[in-house]
Amino acid sequence: MKIVDEKLNGLLLLQPDVFGDDRGYFYESFHLTRYAEFGIIDSFVQDNISKSVKNTLRGLHYQVGNAAQGKLVQVLSGKVLDVAVDIRFGSPSFGKYYAAEISEENHYQLWIPPGFAHGFSVLSDSAIFSYKCTALYSKNDERAILYNDPDLNIDWKISLPLLSPKDLLGKKFSEIEKDFNYKMEVL
Repeated sequence: MKIVDEKLNGLLLLQPDVFGDDRGYFYESFHLTRYAEFGIIDSFVQDNISKSVKNTLRGLHYQVGNAAQGKLVQVLSGKVLDVAVDIRFGSPSFGKYYAAEISEENHYQLWIPPGFAHGFSVLSDSAIFSYKCTALYSKNDERAILYNDPDLNIDWKISLPLLSPKDLLGKKFSEIEKDFNYKMEVL
């Protein structure tokens, strides 16, 4: 496995080792020891899978308090634009977003630690998306930021997105609470 990109502090775009031949391919989508070597030491407690059609946009979601989630995400079928926004007040990258195309072809995974809002748009005819989460889903602790917030100015690479009613009610980025504060690591 290798790190493909780590532009925002704590966020990692990973590519597992894929072994292929005429029959297809094999890769480990998670291995506790190997992922710990890259700093992913949180325990995963819930796995989610969503299937979405082209132009679906899900996000930008996060949970707060004890329900704050880290997520290891990947695409099992299709292609998405995966987006994470740093919402850690005081972070050098606060308010910046990272976007990467992840697909069944490139096998990329994105590690999104707590303190980031997350969303994706579907670029293929459909996509099956997998999330490993470090905290259980909590309706009372879930939050959403408007996908089209002008302060973030995210290019989702789709037009006329298909959205849930919940995602249409997200807050503006400038209105989010200070639920996450950045802590510099002391060497």
